[in-house]
Amino acid sequence: MKRLLWLDVAKALAILWVVYFHFFRTYFEHGDLPPADWSNIAAGATTIFGYVWLQVSGLGFHAVGVFIILSGWALMESTTRRAESGAVAWGAWYRSRFLRLYPMYWVAHLVYLVSPFVVRPEQVDGRIVLSLLGLRFVNIEMNYYYLNPAWWYFSMLIQFYLLFPLLFWTARKLGPWTFLLTACAVGFFARYLMLVVYPQNGMWTQGGFAICRLPEFALGMALGMWHTRSTAQAERFFLRGAGLVTGLLLYPAALQLYHNGYAYIFVDFATGVCCFLEVVGVAGIISRFAGPAKVFGLVGTFSYGLYLVHQPYVIWLGLRIREQPIWMFLVIAVVTLAVLSAWGIVLEKTTNALLGKLIPTKKTA
Repeated sequence: MKRLLWLDVAKALAILWVVYFHFFRTYFEHGDLPPADWSNIAAGATTIFGYVWLQVSGLGFHAVGVFIILSGWALMESTTRRAESGAVAWGAWYRSRFLRLYPMYWVAHLVYLVSPFVVRPEQVDGRIVLSLLGLRFVNIEMNYYYLNPAWWYFSMLIQFYLLFPLLFWTARKLGPWTFLLTACAVGFFARYLMLVVYPQNGMWTQGGFAICRLPEFALGMALGMWHTRSTAQAERFFLRGAGLVTGLLLYPAALQLYHNGYAYIFVDFATGVCCFLEVVGVAGIISRFAGPAKVFGLVGTFSYGLYLVHQPYVIWLGLRIREQPIWMFLVIAVVTLAVLSAWGIVLEKTTNALLGKLIPTKKTA
């Protein structure tokens, strides 16, 4: 399957926003904006800019929803192309996917254990076995955020991979939009049970029980089917401004869903969709410029490595620069994003190259 540059750029924007968000949250526990001074226009503009910056920076966790959507999209498109040329060998499919996921995940554990510049809020103990297996939802209160909180996403992802053959068959049987409606009904009902009827720890709805995030994943699958069937129409909407404007207009309404218990059932889906439209829309703009597109595309291609290793580093650094002024934080943030991106790329490329020598794989999708 030929890689879509704009899709890789979108992955880069999403992961960089997540990394920045974790850095921002750590720093801003003690940072502060300059005091408001409306005596002149320049000071007023600075205050307004600071307020907007704070609000936008605080939405970085919505980019997780973007990744869920993009994961469903990429898996659906690649597997559909394989199915069109013959039956999908699901055994080989699983082998390929888990070889893609687990080795780099284990390398991230090793990097965490030996790196000198990472925060270590917890001791290494027997829970590391469940972490290495990806079963962080077992005894979820103790294991979900163990060692590296960002790894919760991995445990959700392997659940979606295990379910994917069933989801793929259902999507092909029902068609994209009926499948999406069905998946949303199932996912929202699961969230209703866990949030309202039998309230559970919020980690389950975050992704500990993957069905609670099925609406986003199913949307990605449906969009992947639409893109395969109507490529020009889909890319015109997402990449030429219409999607960007739509997401911008809908975002304030999506944020209001946080303020009501029943509405909260839908908030992750709504904010994820709006953030997705913004990220993909900006990716469409960047993709028009060869140089930036190449750089962001490279980061997006190896976004998995950056995701796995970044959080302990940015928390460690964020705690040490919290006395710095905001302008210095922003400079350090840009440099940190660049360095961690390079580090993630090196780790993932090296791991993939070594794995390719040890275990030759056949492309299955």
